[in-house]
Amino acid sequence: MATCPNPRHSVGVMLNRSLSSAPSSPIFGRKDDITVDWAISQTLVGYDHAVAAMEARALAIAEGKAPELIWLLEHPALYTAGVSAKPTDLLQPDRFPVFQSGRGGQYTYHGPGQRVAYVMLDLTARDRDVRKFVAALEAWVIAALLRFNVDGQIRDGRVGVWVERKTPGLPQKEDKIAAIGVKLRKWVSFHGISLNVEPDLSHFSGIVPCGQTEHGVTSLVDLGLPVTMDEADAALKAAFLEVFGPCQTAAPPAAPTA
Repeated sequence: MATCPNPRHSVGVMLNRSLSSAPSSPIFGRKDDITVDWAISQTLVGYDHAVAAMEARALAIAEGKAPELIWLLEHPALYTAGVSAKPTDLLQPDRFPVFQSGRGGQYTYHGPGQRVAYVMLDLTARDRDVRKFVAALEAWVIAALLRFNVDGQIRDGRVGVWVERKTPGLPQKEDKIAAIGVKLRKWVSFHGISLNVEPDLSHFSGIVPCGQTEHGVTSLVDLGLPVTMDEADAALKAAFLEVFGPCQTAAPPAAPTA
């Protein structure tokens, strides 16, 4: 089940506010008090390895054999094609490895300096509402960005998180700072979000990112914020608590062996 819904609904609006108005309880939390595992890979993770590990973990979660997991990592430079990707949007097919992905969405770039968060959550234990789930992911990113005084926004018809760029004497424009693409199997999610902390933004020129030709991409560092990956992770973890509930440190998953 791939998703690419209209993001305009209540969950996204709830956290598009100041931190002082954050909800007192998670807005997409579990129905029980079980915490979510939270793992960070310190070295680059190959895409095939990550997909195999995600699929194995999602199956184990669905079977009640493993807890939910948020896995933070960086990939080597690569492009992925979601289920809605158009071949003409791959402008430079020989620039980086290209992977077909079962997630929702179109073409996107992953690479060093970009924080990828793979989200393996059991929607049966939360809410079997796919639109609400995607809006909660957007709300999570928005709440994390607020910690750096960045006003992340959502737009009708455009999944992901955007920022307005206002330069004196120039027309106002909007750039994408975070992409979202997920898949569900047996109501357990995998794939997730990617937040641009300090990637090489020129690498996006090999594709039409998410099919958008009228808008660009940006990052926290591109916005003039010298944010480290550790600082971005801390913001994501704090914001996750607001949206999805408590988490605990765990080891990154290993890809299944043949």
